[in-house]
Amino acid sequence: MIHLTGSDLTLEQLVAIADDYAPVALDPDAARRVDAARAVVDQHAAGDEPVYGINTGFGALAEQRIAHDALGALQVNLLRSHAAGVGEPLPVRAVRASMALRANVLAKGYSGIRRSTLERLLDLLNQRVHPRVPSRGSVGASGDLAPLAHLSLVLIGEGEAVVADDPRVHPGREALTIAGLDPIALGPKEGLALINGTQPSTAIAALALVGAERLARAADIAAALSIDALRGSVHPFDARIHAARPYEGQAVSAANIRQLLDGSAINKSHEHCGRVQDAYSLRCAAQVHGAARETLSFARRLLLIEANAATDNPMVFATDNTEGEIVSGGNFHGAPVAIAADTIVLALAQLATISERRSDRLVNPALSDLPAFLTERSGLQSGYMLAQVTAAALTSEIKTLAHPASVDTIPTSANREDHVSMSMGAALKAARALDLALYVTAVEILCACQGIDLLAPLTTSPRLARVHDRVRTIVPALSEDRPPAPDIDAIAATIANGSFQSPIGAEVK
Repeated sequence: MIHLTGSDLTLEQLVAIADDYAPVALDPDAARRVDAARAVVDQHAAGDEPVYGINTGFGALAEQRIAHDALGALQVNLLRSHAAGVGEPLPVRAVRASMALRANVLAKGYSGIRRSTLERLLDLLNQRVHPRVPSRGSVGASGDLAPLAHLSLVLIGEGEAVVADDPRVHPGREALTIAGLDPIALGPKEGLALINGTQPSTAIAALALVGAERLARAADIAAALSIDALRGSVHPFDARIHAARPYEGQAVSAANIRQLLDGSAINKSHEHCGRVQDAYSLRCAAQVHGAARETLSFARRLLLIEANAATDNPMVFATDNTEGEIVSGGNFHGAPVAIAADTIVLALAQLATISERRSDRLVNPALSDLPAFLTERSGLQSGYMLAQVTAAALTSEIKTLAHPASVDTIPTSANREDHVSMSMGAALKAARALDLALYVTAVEILCACQGIDLLAPLTTSPRLARVHDRVRTIVPALSEDRPPAPDIDAIAATIANGSFQSPIGAEVK
């Protein structure tokens, strides 16, 4: 059970909720904070003074007063009107992560939501009621308003959702009934408390980050396989070289590659191949991979802060004074998330571009001293010719995705929101770039393992042999032409779920 406090949710816990359906509950101390903030909202809702989000309109309509008897309808109308998203729905894992992050923010006690409403959101997670959330429609201004509105409609028995493993889309009320839950009636400020925040874009970016970190570890393994298959040198990974340029990510990648190559009979043959220096895609692997690791570390810091940050407007501050304070601000702005997501794509582009260059060297006999396209009957067979072309195509697409979304802005809401973050666009780019980079790295792994096969009777290192054996339990060696697509898919899936590294486990950092 993961207890949400609003302050210490880890990205690993978020992945467990998203992928493994880890159960969630509200921390008792957080519950008391939620109750205290709600008391402040109730007191202001009963008064006549205009307070944004409680008895006024929203955005450019903030100066419009709302009558006491219409405050509940105001919140329902907010959800309905803001559910303007379009396009393919977000994956269930992204929806679950969004729900968990929004619940964690509400648990901080700055939102003014009722405890019962927050607990019903947790019920949706635990009962696996997953709202259908269109992926497009947020500019990351007052948070991800449209995605969160679609998500929150299900709480009141509207919108659409899927339940458990059933792929059928149900109306919101029907989905609640299947799960044994009742819809809620919104009180003052609750609609706004549910949708004012960056949680969908943060969720998508955080899941992409964790995937990119897995890929970075797999990239070191792929590089070591390629260096061995190309009979490259281990000397560029000498610890003294990397200590002289003390980036932690570079040192870790160098140590990984050095240890993976240790004991390779193939590598020992490098001194007889006539090359004084290897190409940069081999020799500079640690520098490039290390730069990507440093970039991902930066993104992790931002996203971990955001996962435990209050992003509401207005914010409710419960004080010893029973009236408390309700203060408008701008924590909903998604700039940190957008920048983090853009840097994830930059890191993935580094990993993919250098991986594709190694794949190209592996299939090119003029550069590899291996049979053309890694087949012993080239001409009659094409081997991995088109697998490398696929890697090139995907790498080129990643380059287009690397253009930052965070530098864009477009005014919305009658120019009240005159600077927006584009955090959702940046996060969706990161998720797409990760998918492509997984395939690019999978192609390199297939080519490198085939190259090692073709170098027999020379043998690779004990560690890389275990990796090679793991690959061969999934994909057989290429003895005759066959469609490479299923093989690429299979290897990419093992990288994505973290099992590719399993033969050597924690030996690769």
